[in-house]
Amino acid sequence: MKKVLKVIWGIFAVIGILFTIRILLMLDGNTTISIYPSTKGRFSEFVEQLRKSGSFGKDTATLEMKIIQDTVRAKEIREYFQLDKLYDADSDTWTKALAIGKFVASNVPHDNQQIEPEHRNAIDLWEYTKNVAPAFNCRLHSILTFELMLAAGLDARYVTCRPEDRYDNDCHVVNEVWLPELGKWAMVDTDMGGHFFSGEDGVPLSLKEIRDHYISGEKIIPYPQFRKDGKKKRDHLAYMAKNTYWFECWETLSYYQEDAENRVREAGRYIKLVPSGFDGFDINEGGIVTTDAEAFWAAP
Repeated sequence: MKKVLKVIWGIFAVIGILFTIRILLMLDGNTTISIYPSTKGRFSEFVEQLRKSGSFGKDTATLEMKIIQDTVRAKEIREYFQLDKLYDADSDTWTKALAIGKFVASNVPHDNQQIEPEHRNAIDLWEYTKNVAPAFNCRLHSILTFELMLAAGLDARYVTCRPEDRYDNDCHVVNEVWLPELGKWAMVDTDMGGHFFSGEDGVPLSLKEIRDHYISGEKIIPYPQFRKDGKKKRDHLAYMAKNTYWFECWETLSYYQEDAENRVREAGRYIKLVPSGFDGFDINEGGIVTTDAEAFWAAP
C-alpha cells in the first residue's frame, strides 16, 4: 500500500512540475497572468451591480464635451493609411466607422505591451507595430482608431469603461462614433478581435444604451470580431457588464491627445461620469467628477 501511495504522490509531483514549467514558459515577456477572478459565469452578478447603482442627473459641474479637427493632420493621416481605399466616399458614417474598426482590429492584435511607445498618435503607433512590437493594449487601440476616424471626418472619441469593484484594476477603453444619420453615439471596440453591440433592431448601441439595456433587461446582440457568428458572445456581454459601471473621457479631444511632445494645446480636463453615491477608486483625486450623463453623452 505504501508503494502505491508513493507512486501516486510521484505522479502528482511530476504533474506539478510540468504545470510549473508551462506557467514559466507562458511568462516569456509577452504574457501575463491575472489573479483577478474571471468574468466568465458572472454576468448576472455584474448586471445586478448596475441595477443597484445610483442614478445619474444634473449637478454643479459645467461640461463642454467637444472634438477639435485639424485639417492638415487629417490629410496626413488619410494619405499615410490610404483611408479612401477602406470605404466608398459616399458611404454613411457607420459604414466608414466599421471599415476603420475592422482595419485596426485585423491588423493589430491585443497585448499588454512591454515597451511603451514613445509617441501616442496614429502614425507613430502604426510604426510601433511594424518596428517594435506587433500588438498593444485597448487604450492604444482606441487612440489609433480615434485618430483614423477623426481623419476620415467622423466625430469620434475614446472612453474608458470602469468597473464597480475598487480592487479590480482591469478596465476597458473603446471608441464611440457619432452617427448624425441617427442622432446618437455608437460603440466600436477594435481590441481582442473587435466587436460592437446592437439591439434587436440591429441598430448599433452606444455605451449609454448598452448600460441601459443591461439594467432594463432588453436584449443585447454582440458581434465579436464584427461577425454575427463570432465566438464567446457571453464573455463579451459579461465583460462589458462589468466595465460599464462608470466612465472617463477627455472633455476636449483632438490629434496627439496623449502625445505630450507633439500636442499643440493643453490636454484639458478629464471627466469622470459616475452614478450618484459612488466613491470608489479615489475618484476625487484629479479630473472632474460628475453625475450629469446628459452632458457627458451630448452630441459633439
